[in-house]
Amino acid sequence: MIHKFTKENIDEIAKVLGTSPKPLGNDVFRFEVKNEEDPRKLALEVHLGLEVDGNPMNMVSVYAFNTFLQLHNCTAFVASDMLQQVTFFGRSGDKTSGLIVEKTAGCSLYANVDQAILNGDFTQLPEDLMMCGIALSLTESMDDDFSF
Repeated sequence: MIHKFTKENIDEIAKVLGTSPKPLGNDVFRFEVKNEEDPRKLALEVHLGLEVDGNPMNMVSVYAFNTFLQLHNCTAFVASDMLQQVTFFGRSGDKTSGLIVEKTAGCSLYANVDQAILNGDFTQLPEDLMMCGIALSLTESMDDDFSF
């Protein structure tokens, strides 16, 4: 399901990731995701309504062992119970970026992916590009005004 970032839908992210949101101030929510089997853990922070030069933006940060990832100007997300992951999206022109956080504390980042890769025939792409195209194909269901 596609969402705009609001305090009301933070619970949807928590439900899919199997954790509880921890408010850090008024507009920042932290999710601690753990996988006891591997063991693996990460922290996800969603910043709502940051202002840069008077313009509002959302930012998603992931903290993991030896890893720090940030997706700026994040405009939408898809929380999937079936995939047990939340995919955060941002688009600028014909480039899309996606940050995927899994319930099992896995994380993937695809940045500045050309729209031609997302709109093309996945079966004709090299394997590495195919995975990216499939992972970000969820953006096809978004309206034409999905941008920042």
